[in-house]
Amino acid sequence: MLEHGGNLRDAVRHFGRPLEDWLDLSTGINPHFYPVPQLAANAWYRLPEYSDALVNAAQTYYRAPQMLAVAGSQAVIQALPRLRPAARVVVSAPSYAEHAYQWRQAGHAVTECRYAELDAAVEQADVVVLCNPNNPTGEFIPSVQLLSWAAQLAKRGGWLVVDEAFADTVPDISVAAHADQPGLIVLRSVGKFFGLAGIRVGFVAAEKKLLQQLANYLGPWSVSGAAQQIAIVALNDGQWQIRTAQHLQQEGERLRQLLKEHEMRSSGTDLFQWCSHRDLNNKSEQLKQFMAERGIWLRWFAQGPHRPHGLRFGLPGSEAGWLRLELGLDEWGELNLSNHSPQRHLGRKDFS
Repeated sequence: MLEHGGNLRDAVRHFGRPLEDWLDLSTGINPHFYPVPQLAANAWYRLPEYSDALVNAAQTYYRAPQMLAVAGSQAVIQALPRLRPAARVVVSAPSYAEHAYQWRQAGHAVTECRYAELDAAVEQADVVVLCNPNNPTGEFIPSVQLLSWAAQLAKRGGWLVVDEAFADTVPDISVAAHADQPGLIVLRSVGKFFGLAGIRVGFVAAEKKLLQQLANYLGPWSVSGAAQQIAIVALNDGQWQIRTAQHLQQEGERLRQLLKEHEMRSSGTDLFQWCSHRDLNNKSEQLKQFMAERGIWLRWFAQGPHRPHGLRFGLPGSEAGWLRLELGLDEWGELNLSNHSPQRHLGRKDFS
């Protein structure tokens, strides 16, 4: 399996630090998660049938004409490559690694290319897959451009798959409202903005025919009754959504400024910041190790074809967490100013 953020138990095993003594900044999940409501007793008793209330709440919140509820958008990422014959697939890079991996696993010819190269790549592809905004760089493509690509691909039976897992705080870039047009598939998740990754609920917006194919492939009862009840309340809670979006915008800017104060140029979203290897003076791996030795777990991206490596910083969930991060960055800065190599502090083989 691929490595992902949130793999805190791997850090525990490698560094020998207790689980409760870590500041986990390795994901882009909102640390101020939605307060889970009290569940009805039948959430655990009845089979979780299709829920009109859940789908209606999602369609209203995401402004989509029709949607299918799934057990997290990961379920759709794994299913889509199995719903069409071998194809030429272009995946933006760097990106959420499961996209390219799952298309390759299903036997498709996959090419990874940078955001700047996507426009030219559309002409040679049957399927184009991207995250918007991108994970981990925070780049985004305007909706007008995306809809143009979707129309181009649809003319030859192709797909544009847009993963909008981090679009909640920038709703104007979403193309979910247009997902009834041929060839456009949009993935959404309650895991990031709502901070409810553990309930495994996501949604896909697309043409009705494709949604039916997905539903048949994924089978019945894909979303648990408890998850359905929680997601319905969260998606309908407009006041919480407004407050949270404002709060995350403030915290996202706070993180960007904190990194800037430590001479780290970054890009990202309200939920995370990305620093490339070059922006970290070619010391991203050393910084990841340095922070891990202080109980701060970051997401390090290894270099690969079309995939520059670097570090992603998530949001601390408390003032104590912010202080701990700041102190760690201060120590790193002092170490580099003193012209001492961070290598002398490693002590163990790096874990990545």
